[in-house]
Amino acid sequence: MNHVGTTCIFLVTYLLLAWPRLSLLPVGRPAAALLGAVAMVAAGALAPERAYAAIDGNTLVLLVALMALSSFLEQAGLFTRLSELASTSRLSPRGLLTMLVFVSGILSAWLLNDTVCIFLTPVVCSVCLRRGLPLGPYLLALATSSNIGSAATLVGNPQNILIGSLGPLDFAGYARIAGPAALAGLVANAILLQVCFGRALARSAGARLRMQHANDAPTRVQLAPVFVALLVVVGYGAGLHLAFTTLAGVALLIALSRREPMRMFASIDWSLIVFFAALFVVVAAFAATGLPDRAWQFAEPHMQLATTRGVNWFTGFTVLGSNLFSNVPLVMLVAPLLDALGDPIRGFALLGFVSTVAGNLTLLGSVANLIVAERARPHYELGFMEYLRFGVASTLVVLAVGVPIVCLLTPH
Repeated sequence: MNHVGTTCIFLVTYLLLAWPRLSLLPVGRPAAALLGAVAMVAAGALAPERAYAAIDGNTLVLLVALMALSSFLEQAGLFTRLSELASTSRLSPRGLLTMLVFVSGILSAWLLNDTVCIFLTPVVCSVCLRRGLPLGPYLLALATSSNIGSAATLVGNPQNILIGSLGPLDFAGYARIAGPAALAGLVANAILLQVCFGRALARSAGARLRMQHANDAPTRVQLAPVFVALLVVVGYGAGLHLAFTTLAGVALLIALSRREPMRMFASIDWSLIVFFAALFVVVAAFAATGLPDRAWQFAEPHMQLATTRGVNWFTGFTVLGSNLFSNVPLVMLVAPLLDALGDPIRGFALLGFVSTVAGNLTLLGSVANLIVAERARPHYELGFMEYLRFGVASTLVVLAVGVPIVCLLTPH
């Protein structure tokens, strides 16, 4: 198949992903990605063997394991208890929004941002419903802040883990550069959320809290799943394999429960797994056209990192590439080429920070965004355009604040 045909399939698939309820083919995101993947193979853009090879099994296993672990924590009563605490809190709606920014951001620096979104999305939905608050601002705060916070360390998201294995920076070296930038980004995101939604939330301040009945005892949390989850987090910090460390925690909980885990299997969002498996195929087929390589060859002379102009070009290239091809494939493509830009330490620090923050540009920009949207869907449809209106502003503001800090802290 020629490159024009492959590019057309890619663009049509992206259109269906961006507007899953499009009247032309209102099949939803997972089915749209599946149609795109099948079309790529049927048209000869990828052979079936190459399509299978394009699917990142590690990512899919990690997603399944995280959803399973989340199910055990939910069954343990953890989310219910967190919801009770937050829904009976005396914080104002605006105060809750700011608290969510920093809680999700800080947690995402030490856990995978995808994990944080899996755990916190049900809590956010429950709190908003119990307090009569609009879901949109809080879901946007959770998705964008978890991405920003995850940029602070090499364990915050998959692309940064990859950067840690490919680049010259160790955990402490990267955190020293990107950590302050991510913290400044969280502050900027909190201010922007208040500017965009604070007035509307202030009108909700008079809503009565739906307090627990006086005779209702607070939910008791089973400690074993919480303890196992903490062990999994320790395993992450120790550098163990993320997917199989999480699977080990799930297996231990299955053994401790001593019963068939049907509820756990039923809670896994298999449509989300299909979505990402198919998307890997679509992206790989488009990458095979050579257009991404040509884009790098065009941009490389302009991206020398010793100059402000070069940093700006590199930032723009990374934002664009992260949203067209996904940040993990972009990191795999760009990381081996960073030496040519003159400053590999600054290059790897910028690549980690910018590719992560770039995920906030659109709803499709990161796995964390999609997890928030999909897990909130029974209660609220977070649309592409609704996300885009805030995501563009957040991405531009956070990059404007954070990129200069990364450059300032990069050793010369």
